[in-house]
Amino acid sequence: MYEYQGMGYLKNLLRKKRDRVDLRYKYYEMKNVVRDLALTAGNKLGRFDAVLGWCPKAVDSLSDRLIFKGWKDDLFNIGSIFRMNNADVFFDSAIISALIGGCSFIYVSLDEEGFPRLEVIDGRDATGIVDPVTNLLTEGYAVLERDPKTGHPTTEAYFQTGLTTIISRGEITEIPNSAPAPLLVPVIYRPDAKRPLGHSRISRASMSILRGAARTVKRSEVSAEFYSFPQKYVVGMSGEDIETVDNWKAAISKFLMIEKDDISGDKPTIGQFQQASMSPFSEQLRTFASLFAGENGLTLDDLGFVSDNPSSAEAIKASHETLRLTARKAQRTFGTCFLNVGFVAACLRDEKSYLRRQFYLTTPVWEPIFEPDAATLSAIGDGAIKLNQAVPGYFNTDNLPILTGIEPSSIQLPFADEE
Repeated sequence: MYEYQGMGYLKNLLRKKRDRVDLRYKYYEMKNVVRDLALTAGNKLGRFDAVLGWCPKAVDSLSDRLIFKGWKDDLFNIGSIFRMNNADVFFDSAIISALIGGCSFIYVSLDEEGFPRLEVIDGRDATGIVDPVTNLLTEGYAVLERDPKTGHPTTEAYFQTGLTTIISRGEITEIPNSAPAPLLVPVIYRPDAKRPLGHSRISRASMSILRGAARTVKRSEVSAEFYSFPQKYVVGMSGEDIETVDNWKAAISKFLMIEKDDISGDKPTIGQFQQASMSPFSEQLRTFASLFAGENGLTLDDLGFVSDNPSSAEAIKASHETLRLTARKAQRTFGTCFLNVGFVAACLRDEKSYLRRQFYLTTPVWEPIFEPDAATLSAIGDGAIKLNQAVPGYFNTDNLPILTGIEPSSIQLPFADEE
């Protein structure tokens, strides 16, 4: 018999995790603050900031390839539940939130007509304790509404098996249900035994590399100003008549007035320092881009360093092999999580406590990670013909769409000799 930890325990757990998820959302929204090393940029340039979109690129490059198609052997008709909840927006929102925060949560409830309603809640506003066998929650907590001015929770929910407790502005409402699990279902990215609520796509290494790259961009911008106006110097002036000049004004001034020395009659000599080169900054930024690409399975082309020779479709797939494997892994995990959502929603819809193992035949179907071009379609067709000759019926209209992403036509065209 499971012993509930209680709502207070989960609220404290969410409080500890919220800052970490908020930090990753700042990197995704490009609102993160990059601290200077205080070695090159003075106080005059302290407010200047540099922004790079590499973290959202790392998230979107994976989420854009995770396109949920539907269910195979949908014996309990859970596909209709997702279609009635704006499936296109629902799956994308749940996946992106899970990639950023490590997990997102689906709040399952009934609408006014008694049909399941699915609401995506990101990892900043929900948490729970995961059952390691089913990946469902044993109990959960979520903030359903916050005050727009203060950010304090105004509506909260505590989820237990068979009961959902809503606390709204001091009023407590208990809503019983027939589901064999709490109505808060996690959608997890890369879970493991140590971290059952998953890992974020925006890793610590990615954030560290991005900070270094942003500082490099900032240094290059500062250096570009001095590159446009090289610094000058003067020699041969008397020390008694030299007027102290502010270093910052001297650095950015276009003209400095220097008079002839009346005592010695020496004529000051004016020179110019050699212009600084911008190449080191470009090379350093490219190094950071290589590190970031290797960390996230991307290529330098994805980060804006376009190669001279355009790549073919096969070359693009080969260069994104790490990304393809990551997407396959994410499909397996997210598929199980979405099946859990359908399982809980079906129990709520039918007012019946189904067993989780009754849904074992229902499997998720995804669109191909890389859309096939004409050459790939031709190769698939040749391979299908050869395999069907060796094993008749091996390929048919039920499994070819998984490779091609193209549904078979349902229109039956008449033969030419028919009237």
